[in-house]
Amino acid sequence: MIGIAEFKLLEPEAPSIQMNSKAIREMFSSSDLPVFLSEIRLRKLVDERENLLGQVKKLKAQVEQKKLRNGTEGSSPEGEVLENGTDPHIQDLQRDASRQLSDLKFKLVKSEQEVTALEQNVTRLEGQVTRYKGVSENAEKVEDELKAEKRKLQRELRSTLDKIDELESNNSHLSKRLDKMKANRTTAPIP
Repeated sequence: MIGIAEFKLLEPEAPSIQMNSKAIREMFSSSDLPVFLSEIRLRKLVDERENLLGQVKKLKAQVEQKKLRNGTEGSSPEGEVLENGTDPHIQDLQRDASRQLSDLKFKLVKSEQEVTALEQNVTRLEGQVTRYKGVSENAEKVEDELKAEKRKLQRELRSTLDKIDELESNNSHLSKRLDKMKANRTTAPIP
Protein backbone atom coordinates (compact mmCIF):
# COMPACT_ATOMS: atom_id res chain seq x y z
CA MET A 1 0.00 0.00 0.00
CA ILE A 2 1.22 3.50 -0.76
CA GLY A 3 1.40 5.92 2.19
CA ILE A 4 0.19 9.48 1.93
CA ALA A 5 2.65 12.09 3.07
CA GLU A 6 1.15 14.66 5.37
CA PHE A 7 1.79 18.23 4.38
CA LYS A 8 2.11 21.01 6.84
CA LEU A 9 2.69 24.68 6.09
CA LEU A 10 5.71 25.88 7.98
CA GLU A 11 6.10 29.39 9.20
CA PRO A 12 9.02 31.23 7.60
CA GLU A 13 12.24 30.48 9.43
CA ALA A 14 13.88 33.25 11.40
CA PRO A 15 17.08 34.63 9.87
CA SER A 16 20.09 32.65 11.03
CA ILE A 17 22.41 35.66 11.16
CA GLN A 18 22.51 37.81 14.24
CA MET A 19 20.88 41.18 13.84
CA ASN A 20 20.88 44.18 16.11
CA SER A 21 17.59 45.48 17.45
CA LYS A 22 17.49 48.37 14.99
CA ALA A 23 17.78 46.03 12.00
CA ILE A 24 15.08 43.78 13.45
CA ARG A 25 12.78 46.77 14.02
CA GLU A 26 13.37 47.96 10.46
CA MET A 27 12.69 44.49 9.10
CA PHE A 28 9.38 44.20 11.00
CA SER A 29 8.30 47.79 10.40
CA SER A 30 8.82 47.43 6.65
CA SER A 31 5.57 47.65 4.70
CA ASP A 32 6.80 44.83 2.44
CA LEU A 33 6.89 42.23 5.25
CA PRO A 34 3.26 41.02 4.85
CA VAL A 35 3.80 40.76 1.12
CA PHE A 36 7.07 38.87 1.70
CA LEU A 37 5.43 36.39 4.10
CA SER A 38 2.49 35.91 1.73
CA GLU A 39 4.89 35.20 -1.13
CA ILE A 40 6.69 32.56 0.97
CA ARG A 41 3.41 30.84 1.84
CA LEU A 42 2.31 31.10 -1.79
CA ARG A 43 5.53 29.43 -2.99
CA LYS A 44 5.12 26.65 -0.42
CA LEU A 45 1.52 26.05 -1.51
CA VAL A 46 2.54 25.93 -5.16
CA ASP A 47 5.30 23.42 -4.34
CA GLU A 48 2.82 21.34 -2.33
CA ARG A 49 0.35 21.46 -5.21
CA GLU A 50 2.99 20.25 -7.68
CA ASN A 51 3.98 17.47 -5.29
CA LEU A 52 0.33 16.39 -4.92
CA LEU A 53 -0.15 16.40 -8.69
CA GLY A 54 2.94 14.21 -9.03
CA GLN A 55 1.57 11.78 -6.47
CA VAL A 56 -1.81 11.68 -8.24
CA LYS A 57 -0.08 10.87 -11.55
CA LYS A 58 2.06 8.21 -9.87
CA LEU A 59 -0.99 6.58 -8.27
CA LYS A 60 -2.89 6.62 -11.57
CA ALA A 61 0.07 4.98 -13.28
CA GLN A 62 0.25 2.32 -10.57
CA VAL A 63 -3.47 1.61 -10.88
CA GLU A 64 -3.12 1.29 -14.66
CA GLN A 65 -0.13 -1.05 -14.28
CA LYS A 66 -2.05 -3.22 -11.83
CA LYS A 67 -5.03 -3.32 -14.18
CA LEU A 68 -2.77 -4.39 -17.05
CA ARG A 69 -0.97 -6.94 -14.89
CA ASN A 70 -4.23 -8.38 -13.59
CA GLY A 71 -5.66 -8.61 -17.08
CA THR A 72 -2.70 -10.73 -18.24
CA GLU A 73 -2.47 -12.95 -15.14
CA GLY A 74 -6.19 -13.72 -14.97
CA SER A 75 -6.01 -15.62 -11.67
CA SER A 76 -5.65 -14.94 -8.00
CA PRO A 77 -2.40 -15.54 -6.10
CA GLU A 78 -3.89 -18.66 -4.52
CA GLY A 79 -4.66 -20.07 -7.93
CA GLU A 80 -8.44 -19.75 -7.57
CA VAL A 81 -10.59 -18.89 -10.55
CA LEU A 82 -12.72 -15.87 -9.75
CA GLU A 83 -16.26 -15.25 -10.97
CA ASN A 84 -15.74 -11.75 -12.33
CA GLY A 85 -12.02 -12.14 -13.04
CA THR A 86 -10.97 -9.84 -10.17
CA ASP A 87 -8.97 -10.68 -7.09
CA PRO A 88 -10.29 -9.40 -3.70
CA HIS A 89 -6.77 -8.29 -2.82
CA ILE A 90 -6.62 -6.25 -6.01
CA GLN A 91 -10.03 -4.76 -5.25
CA ASP A 92 -8.76 -3.72 -1.82
CA LEU A 93 -5.70 -2.16 -3.43
CA GLN A 94 -7.89 -0.36 -5.94
CA ARG A 95 -10.15 0.93 -3.17
CA ASP A 96 -7.12 2.12 -1.21
CA ALA A 97 -5.64 3.75 -4.30
CA SER A 98 -9.01 5.32 -5.09
CA ARG A 99 -9.32 6.64 -1.52
CA GLN A 100 -5.77 8.00 -1.64
CA LEU A 101 -6.51 9.57 -5.00
CA SER A 102 -9.64 11.28 -3.68
CA ASP A 103 -7.72 12.47 -0.59
CA LEU A 104 -4.98 13.90 -2.78
CA LYS A 105 -7.56 15.56 -5.04
CA PHE A 106 -9.18 17.10 -1.98
CA LYS A 107 -5.82 18.38 -0.75
CA LEU A 108 -5.09 19.71 -4.22
CA VAL A 109 -8.38 21.62 -4.34
CA LYS A 110 -7.77 22.94 -0.84
CA SER A 111 -4.25 24.09 -1.70
CA GLU A 112 -5.53 25.76 -4.89
CA GLN A 113 -8.10 27.64 -2.79
CA GLU A 114 -5.37 28.73 -0.39
CA VAL A 115 -3.19 29.85 -3.30
CA THR A 116 -6.10 31.89 -4.67
CA ALA A 117 -6.76 33.42 -1.25
CA LEU A 118 -3.07 34.29 -0.85
CA GLU A 119 -2.91 35.81 -4.33
CA GLN A 120 -5.93 37.98 -3.47
CA ASN A 121 -4.25 38.92 -0.19
CA VAL A 122 -1.05 39.87 -2.04
CA THR A 123 -3.06 41.98 -4.50
CA ARG A 124 -4.89 43.70 -1.64
CA LEU A 125 -1.64 44.40 0.22
CA GLU A 126 0.02 45.74 -2.91
CA GLY A 127 -2.95 48.09 -3.35
CA GLN A 128 -2.58 49.26 0.24
CA VAL A 129 1.15 49.84 -0.25
CA THR A 130 0.46 51.88 -3.38
CA ARG A 131 -2.23 53.89 -1.57
CA TYR A 132 0.03 54.53 1.43
CA LYS A 133 2.90 55.60 -0.83
CA GLY A 134 0.58 58.10 -2.53
CA VAL A 135 -0.61 59.46 0.83
CA SER A 136 2.99 59.73 2.01
CA GLU A 137 4.07 61.59 -1.13
CA ASN A 138 1.15 64.02 -0.79
CA ALA A 139 1.98 64.61 2.88
CA GLU A 140 5.61 65.33 1.99
CA LYS A 141 4.47 67.77 -0.70
CA VAL A 142 2.17 69.58 1.76
CA GLU A 143 4.97 69.63 4.35
CA ASP A 144 7.36 71.24 1.85
CA GLU A 145 4.75 73.85 0.93
CA LEU A 146 4.10 74.63 4.61
CA LYS A 147 7.84 75.00 5.29
CA ALA A 148 8.17 77.43 2.37
CA GLU A 149 5.16 79.41 3.64
CA LYS A 150 6.64 79.48 7.16
CA ARG A 151 9.97 80.85 5.84
CA LYS A 152 8.10 83.53 3.86
CA LEU A 153 6.04 84.57 6.91
CA GLN A 154 9.16 84.69 9.10
CA ARG A 155 10.85 87.01 6.57
CA GLU A 156 7.77 89.25 6.55
CA LEU A 157 7.70 89.23 10.36
CA ARG A 158 11.36 90.27 10.59
CA SER A 159 10.76 93.03 8.04
CA THR A 160 7.69 94.27 9.94
CA LEU A 161 9.54 94.19 13.28
CA ASP A 162 12.39 96.20 11.72
CA LYS A 163 9.87 98.79 10.47
CA ILE A 164 8.23 98.94 13.91
CA ASP A 165 11.63 99.53 15.55
CA GLU A 166 12.40 102.26 13.02
CA LEU A 167 9.00 103.93 13.55
CA GLU A 168 9.34 103.74 17.36
CA SER A 169 12.79 105.31 17.09
CA ASN A 170 11.44 108.03 14.79
CA ASN A 171 8.47 108.57 17.14
CA SER A 172 10.80 108.89 20.12
CA HIS A 173 12.94 111.41 18.24
CA LEU A 174 9.88 113.43 17.21
CA SER A 175 8.49 113.34 20.77
CA LYS A 176 11.76 114.76 22.07
CA ARG A 177 11.69 117.52 19.44
CA LEU A 178 8.07 118.32 20.33
CA ASP A 179 8.93 118.51 24.02
CA LYS A 180 11.87 120.75 23.19
CA MET A 181 9.66 123.03 21.08
CA LYS A 182 7.09 123.23 23.90
CA ALA A 183 9.81 124.08 26.36
CA ASN A 184 11.15 126.81 24.06
CA ARG A 185 7.66 128.26 23.59
CA THR A 186 7.02 128.54 27.33
CA THR A 187 10.34 130.23 27.94
CA ALA A 188 10.06 132.58 25.01
CA PRO A 189 8.61 136.11 25.76
CA ILE A 190 5.13 136.77 24.48
CA PRO A 191 5.04 139.89 22.25
